[in-house]
Amino acid sequence: MTLPIRQSQAPAVRASQTAPGTPSLIPRVLGIAAVIGVFISLFGPFDRGLAAYLANSLANLVFSLSGSLIGLFSVREIERRLDRGAWVTGILAGLLMAPAQGLIVWSVVSLVEGGWLPSAALPELFWRTSLICIASCCGATLVTHRRQAVASAAPPAPAPVKFLERLPLKLRGAEIWAVEAEDHYLRLHTSRGQDLILMRLADAIAELEGKEGAQVHRSWWVARDAITAAEKGDGRAVLTLRDGVRVPVSRTYAGKLREKRWI
Repeated sequence: MTLPIRQSQAPAVRASQTAPGTPSLIPRVLGIAAVIGVFISLFGPFDRGLAAYLANSLANLVFSLSGSLIGLFSVREIERRLDRGAWVTGILAGLLMAPAQGLIVWSVVSLVEGGWLPSAALPELFWRTSLICIASCCGATLVTHRRQAVASAAPPAPAPVKFLERLPLKLRGAEIWAVEAEDHYLRLHTSRGQDLILMRLADAIAELEGKEGAQVHRSWWVARDAITAAEKGDGRAVLTLRDGVRVPVSRTYAGKLREKRWI
């Protein structure tokens, strides 16, 4: 038997990539399913007349929508109950969704054909539907597991530098090059110029954690990427920043800077 309707559970592949339980999940799944159903309909039987073509297109849309939702539910149920690999999860989810999807396919095809399909055609229909369900769910779980593996292997995102919240409005978004202590104030050296804020240097250094830099003098903290040159002489080192400011390096911090190969 050759079925006149193309079946598709492909949207379940993409649907399973989204975390379950979110309100926006089902509308997103249905949207993807609708697009795929319409796309498949473009290759429908044009030689059978407009009515047959429209019926075939509607059937494809039903298959796509039902396959996506049932496939999503099946994959999530298997993942929730069993901790297995992608292939095992996909096969079990496909077998779980196959009876329900097969019943839908049988009903819709019978409706489109104008009468119930003969019983002799049912084994092939359910066999083909089961293969499509298994392939779709396996594709879903493989893609999901691969994405999870890539995400877990990726380094964690760096924490935001808290000190950036203290920048005056005119310096917001600027790169921090250096912080210089001036009495009870700090002079900020940035890519957008300089300004003063009321704060202790020790507190500023604590909030600069996450930004590559170091204290080089009791009155200076410098960002690593702000240094354009390092000079040694008379037992002292001097760092030159991007804006031309020269920063002294005291003996107290020189050893650590040499270990980091800053000087």
